[in-house]
Order: sequence, then C-alpha cells, then structure tokens
Amino acid sequence: MKIAVVIPAAGMGRRMGTSQPKQYLALAGRPLICHTLERFKTCESVVVVVEPERVELFRREILGTHDFPREWHVVAGGPERQDSVRNGLEYVPNTCDVILVHDGVRPLITFALIQTVTHKAFDAGAAIVAIPTRDTIKRGVEGFVSETIDRTHLWQAQTPQAFRADIIKKAFAAAYRDNFSGTDEASLVERIGVPIALVQGSDWNIKITTPEDLIIAESLVKQFPLLCKEGSGEVER
Repeated sequence: MKIAVVIPAAGMGRRMGTSQPKQYLALAGRPLICHTLERFKTCESVVVVVEPERVELFRREILGTHDFPREWHVVAGGPERQDSVRNGLEYVPNTCDVILVHDGVRPLITFALIQTVTHKAFDAGAAIVAIPTRDTIKRGVEGFVSETIDRTHLWQAQTPQAFRADIIKKAFAAAYRDNFSGTDEASLVERIGVPIALVQGSDWNIKITTPEDLIIAESLVKQFPLLCKEGSGEVER
C-alpha cells in the first residue's frame, strides 16, 4: 500500500491574533508546522499546500532548514481550504493507493492513529478520525436556545481523513462540477454515496486555532514520545 498525504497549511489564522500565520508560530522551539510534518515522514508522497507568496520561502526555511526531504512538493493554496486541497491532489502520484488529508495545525497526531485510519480507508474506501461529542449541544437562534440536540450519534471530525485515491478524486471532481463547497473532505465523499468509516480519535489531537490552544499544545508536546505509542480503537459506522 502506497500512501500520500496532502497537508493544507495556507490559512491566515486570524483568530490567533498574531501577525504571523499560526502554522509558523513556535511550538517547543520549532515552527508548529514542523511537528505536523514529522508525523508523515514515512509516506511515499507528501504535498504541503501554503500561501502562494510563501512557496519558495517554505521550501528554503522549513524543508531546507529542518531536515525534511527536498523532494516533497510545496504548492500554492487557493482561496478556500477545499481549493487548496484540490491543488494538492494534483501533485499526488497516480501510484498511490490511499490519500490522507491532515490539517497543518494539528501537530499532535499519533503514528498509531495515522496507521489505523489509513488501513481502515484502504479496506472500507474512506475513513476519518473523530471523537464522540460529550458536551450537551444547543441550537441557538438570535441569542437564545431554540432546542437541545440529541448527541447520541454525534461525532466531532478531526484529521487525518483518509480515502482510496480513486474515491477522493471522484468526489472532488463531482463537487466542482456541481459547484458544491464542503467543510471537510469527507463531506464531498459522502455526496457521491461512499460510506465513511469512523476511527476513534484523541482529545490530544487538537487543532491550533487560538492562543489557548497553543499553550495546551506546548504542554502536551513535552509528552509526545509517549503519545506516539498510544493505541487507538476504531468504531464501525
């Protein structure tokens, strides 16, 4: 099984409140994006999607300075995440069996979860990492609660999201043909009728969005050698 990963890292991260995009902020002495890239060094193909004006800078200051393979692709992102992932897919070799998509700002993903979701996608066609929703969910309308939503079957999607190569390419082609915009890659695959398998995720697989997230990640990354050995279960949909 040959594996590729597309890592969208072109966002500006305005909620972080910094002049520098969050993927380049320091985490345990290295740019945050470097911690994410480390997790995927064994993939046959790695495609990192960054802001158009940073493509050459990323090759020089991230790949070149932090000991990553120079043959990795660094490509320009588009206006939205979906456009960026689409650009990245263009650089995935046709020989790859499974394509992963992983947020550039989820630096605490474990090897165990990557392996589990990859094998699940190869067997089932598509799989995502997710965690069950634990908090009570309210629907709000104009500042007031309109209803309480049953959380029994609700899951919070994380990444990686993994797909057999032919499936994700077909899903993206259909989305652009129909002018459909989804909030994640799985939503595009759902549209073409492919069931998405659920793989139990981790509370530590956080997406760095706010300054508080970075503080939490700074603490957790010190334990990362232990996190890498953590197992993960999986849940059939």
